[in-house]
Amino acid sequence: MNTYTSYQLIAKDIPKAIDQVESQPAVKRETEYYLANIGNAKTIDDFVGNTRLFNYAMKAFGLEDMAYAKAFMVKALKEGVSDEDSFANKLTDKRYAEFVKAFNFAAHGETATIYTSAQQGTVDKYMRQTLEENAGETNQGVRLALYFQRKAPTITNWYDVLADTALSSVVRTALGLPDSFASADIDKQAQLFEQKLDIADFKDTDKLSKFLTRFTSLWEINNPTSTAQTSVGVLFAQPTTVGISTDLMMAMQKLKF
Repeated sequence: MNTYTSYQLIAKDIPKAIDQVESQPAVKRETEYYLANIGNAKTIDDFVGNTRLFNYAMKAFGLEDMAYAKAFMVKALKEGVSDEDSFANKLTDKRYAEFVKAFNFAAHGETATIYTSAQQGTVDKYMRQTLEENAGETNQGVRLALYFQRKAPTITNWYDVLADTALSSVVRTALGLPDSFASADIDKQAQLFEQKLDIADFKDTDKLSKFLTRFTSLWEINNPTSTAQTSVGVLFAQPTTVGISTDLMMAMQKLKF
């Protein structure tokens, strides 16, 4: 099944797709444990020290690959997010600040884990994250499209996109740009994106759908479903440079689609 069709089958009924994820035995088991025990984590040490709880939460926020970096996360949690100069707020990747805000021990102390954001809110994120990861096991293009669909309403400027390797990959693909374009000056990248696309369209359901139709179609051309799929790691990997000049790509993009 090609990228466009696979994405549309999931996107047309996200709640149904989430229900299917929830019914998976392993997901159900981990979720039941999480909900039964997260309220018992009264301190940062309690939370981070329970690997099963902590890993569930980290996966929910798309930070599963950083679950090993406990000292890093403890520092972020201790400083909180109320101060704009706090550790989490100063990180380029906004997922860390979102995580700290959900488990806000700095602000709420022992009651931090009783809030909805730490309980059902985290479970909801875990389900969506798992849905996207499952899709990526067979087609990375579908995972990227689902991720972009989820993040689109929160995008406020092109630098948000450029700070996120997955989001910028989707935009480059939709514009017919190679990954090597990511090595161009960041301001030039933002300028080109702004010339080609209206960022406000990402908040319009119909326009977003058309954009993702273009992305999934071009992804399929560049990554035929019949060939081996790219490793899951490419989603957040740094792009590599190939033999084509940035100036040439900028000139080519002045042409209409």
